[in-house]
This record gives sequence, structure tokens and C-alpha cells, in this order.
Amino acid sequence: MKHPLKHRLVRSLMFGLASITPFLLTSCGGESGTAVGASATPNPPPVATNASSGANPVPAIDYVSPSCVPRGEQTLAGYGGHDRAELLLTGRNFLANSIVRWNGSERATAFLSNTQLTAQILPSDIASVGTVVVTVFNPAPGGGTSGAWIFTITAGGVGPQSVAVDPAGKFAYVADEGCGDGTFGYVSLYTIDANSGALASIGPPALSGDEGAKFVAVSPDGRFVYLANWGEGDTGGSLSAFTINATTGALTSLAWAPCVSPANPCLAPASVAVHPSGKFAYAANEGGFAPTGVSVYTIDAATGALTFKSSISAPGTGRAVTVAVDPSGRFAYVAALNDAAGSDDNVSTYKIDPTTGSLTYVSTVAAGSGPPSIAIDPSVKFLYVTNSGSNDVSMYTINSSTGALTSLGTMSAGSGPSAIAIHPSGKFAYVTNSGSNDVSMYTINSSTGVNSRTGALTFLGTMSAGSGPSAIAIHPSGEFAYVTNSGSNDVWTYSIDGATGALMLMGTAGT
Repeated sequence: MKHPLKHRLVRSLMFGLASITPFLLTSCGGESGTAVGASATPNPPPVATNASSGANPVPAIDYVSPSCVPRGEQTLAGYGGHDRAELLLTGRNFLANSIVRWNGSERATAFLSNTQLTAQILPSDIASVGTVVVTVFNPAPGGGTSGAWIFTITAGGVGPQSVAVDPAGKFAYVADEGCGDGTFGYVSLYTIDANSGALASIGPPALSGDEGAKFVAVSPDGRFVYLANWGEGDTGGSLSAFTINATTGALTSLAWAPCVSPANPCLAPASVAVHPSGKFAYAANEGGFAPTGVSVYTIDAATGALTFKSSISAPGTGRAVTVAVDPSGRFAYVAALNDAAGSDDNVSTYKIDPTTGSLTYVSTVAAGSGPPSIAIDPSVKFLYVTNSGSNDVSMYTINSSTGALTSLGTMSAGSGPSAIAIHPSGKFAYVTNSGSNDVSMYTINSSTGVNSRTGALTFLGTMSAGSGPSAIAIHPSGEFAYVTNSGSNDVWTYSIDGATGALMLMGTAGT
């Protein structure tokens, strides 16, 4: 289902085209695949070799899917019983005897049409980080070689959007959006050094199973990982589930729950939250005709598999972009964009049925412009929403009986605040600013004086981040923070001063 309106927030953060067959190599980053010499146009004209009038035409490559892949990508070894994977080339003037060349070496090529070919790529072809020249050759008479397409092999996933740490603090997981343009995303996996907080890659990232991996969450018992796949917005999207190896942190894929099906009528989920009991999961569906809403799932206690249960619409003309469940498990909160011209974006409260997980609408309050992230303090007294359009943080108190929110006002942030996290002590808050490439640090007011705004944020300063910081997670110990940077494709590790809340950069790890 196509969106009737352009997205104001999420469209700026999420991009791509449509799904490709899972038999293709799957992607790992942004617009990595490019044509040699491309500047004003995406591809240069083909370079003719041995061409003659009236004979075979010179081929041209318009696009290669995927256009990048992580080094040693898991699906290349024995996927579907084959020690190979397929590269899809789209272009012009392809023939039944066209040959795809990988750095000049011929690869087994299948002709689909005069605009599409597939080529078999071996695991050894993507064993090392770097770039590869992909061309198509048409034999004589005439014929020739196409212009070159540059295929990129990266160290890991690219376009990190979200980060989560398991409850034991042993492992970290990052949702990598992928190359876009119809290719799948990944989950990057890391172990965490107990002393330094440093991240070490577990191995090649795990395949998400769909396009636009946007948000990652770990179950409260540390056994499962759930991934919201946005599906490029106007396609279905899905939720992916994985089991965690308790010793190594490695992931094993479970059932993939596609949206827009009779069993799961969600669309373009932009975030996912797991109930503290581990029995339920909630997905904010950004896509479709407004109002969109939240899908409710039950979680199989033994396997971690998701089963769709119900859904509830956002109020008015809202477009749900993020969902959070309070630590007590009594309430869920959903931030939504408002499609109605001149209307405020907002955050809504829903009561959770402890037996079924179903949601009942409570109330809605205004937020700032473009709210992409929600955080709730451990005491369940305060809630905070980042507003990427108005460059601030909305602050609220939580009614302990109803869960309803009351505004405490706003606090300025940097440019394009994308995510917020609360320290386990409840003393500090941290906001990633995707436009100013830094992290804003705050203390949370705990004073209960007559004129005191308990729960209000006080600005401490900023700490530099990588390019386009997109998300932040705090280690359960409260000693470390992890920030994903979607522009520089890495994760930065910070130590946290327990007395002041100040961050100090400790190191970086590629995704």
C-alpha cells in the first residue's frame, strides 16, 4: 500500500526501493555500488570494444543488486545447498551469451531478459574487504564491454540505525539498514569486555531477512533478539526473530513475520519493544494510510517465535513511529507523526492487559516536531521524547495510576536529535544528535521542593560522536554507553562517570 503523503520524519531517515529474492546476495550498506566515473549521471556510457555496425550491441549496466556485501557474508557458504550466490544485474542490450566479469574474470551467467542477468559469485570472491569491478561482455560480431560498476565488500554491516545490549551486559546488537535499493539489512554482533566495555565483533553480521532493518530489541531474559524491518516504507516490512547463543552471542534466525498478510496486518514497522515479562512484543507501524498504529504479538516462551494477536490505531491522523513499554509493564507509549496539516505530533498512552498483552487507549499529549524516540526512567515517574524537527526533548511526568502524561516543558538538544537513553540510576539522560554529530548530556532533577520541576533535564554539555549518530544504549552496569553512527558506519564506546554522568570516548568498532 502506497503512502498518501510523504513522510516528514521517517522518510528523511529511511530510504530504498523494493525487496529482492532471498537467493540474491544481500546488502550491507548505503549507496555503495557505483559506476566508474559517475558524477553528473549514475552510470557512464558503455565503453565499446570491437563494436561494428549492425552486429551485437554494447551492453550497459544500470544497476547491480546488491551493490555491496559484508566480507564473508554467511549466506554465501552453502546457501540453498549451493556454494555460491547470485548477483542480479539490470541494464540494457543483454544477450543470451552475455558474460558477467568479476574483476575481469568470467562468472557463470544466466540470461533472464535483455535487461536482466544473474551471475554466480563464489565465497572466495567476497573474502576480503575492498572494491570489485563488475562488467558485462557481449561477444563478437560487434559486442563489447559495458561501463564498470563498482561493487563494495565491507568489513561488516553499513547504515547502523539502532543498538541494544543484552540484560547481562555480555553482548551488543546493532540493526544495520543495508545498502537500500531493494536489498536486505543485517544485525551486527559484538561481545562486550566486562572491564573496559570494549566491543569485539563476533563474526559476519546476521541477515535480517528483509529490507530496511531499523530497530533492534533484546528480550528481558536475554534469549532472543527482535528486529523491526521497515521494508522501505511503502512495502510491507516485517519483524525478524533470533535466538541468542548464551555462550558466544551468535544469532540463529527464527520465523520471519512478514507484514500485510492475513496473519499479520502490520505495515512498515519502525520500532519494536518487548514487554518486561517477555510474553509480548509491540511494533510501531509507520507505514500505510493514517492513522497507523501498534501491532501486538505474543511470544512463545520456549522458542521466542512471534504470533500476531491484535492491533490498535494511533489517535486522529497519527503515524506511529516508535513504541516503548514502561519497566513495570503496565503501560505502552507511542510517539506519532500527525498527517493533518497544522496538527501537533504527539505521544499516546495505552494500558496493557497483563494477561493478553492487548492495548487500551488512555490519552494523548502534544510532542514537538518529528518525535523518533521515547525513554522512560527506571522509577516509571518520567518520560522523555526526542523531537528531531524542533531540536528539543519533550519532558513529562507519568500518572502512577493511569499512565497519563503531563508536560514538564521542553529542553533544547542539538541538531536533529534522533534517540534518547536514560542511565540505570535514573540520574542522567543522553541524546544523540544526528545533525550536529554529538551526544547531549543531561542530569535529571530529583529534587521534590515546592518550586522544583522534578524530572526536568539540566544540560551538562555535549560529547562528540561519529557521523550521523542514530541511536544510543546504556550498559546495564551504567558504566558504558554505545552510540551507533549511520554516516560513519561504526559504534562508539564511552565510559560514564558515575558521579557526574559525563561521557568519555573509549574506542570505536566498525559495523
